Amino acid sequence: MAKPVRAAVGKVWIKCTFCQGDLFRDREVKLNSSGMEIMGFGWANESATGLICWNCGYVHLFVNRDLELYKVKKDKG
Repeated sequence: MAKPVRAAVGKVWIKCTFCQGDLFRDREVKLNSSGMEIMGFGWANESATGLICWNCGYVHLFVNRDLELYKVKKDKG
């Protein structure tokens, strides 16, 4: 199971734009373009970091290379 993370860009901590939660799970997301897919170069598309809100599931996408992820311990409650 995914571990929760907190995220920041510089000194600004990321909060969910929907529920204001501050815990996320992260994953790489391909930003596919149909032109690259048609030509067989889908592997060359740009990637983003997807932050999925631990509370509500809203997905946030970041291509900012300054995004930092910080592992946290999640209570079992």
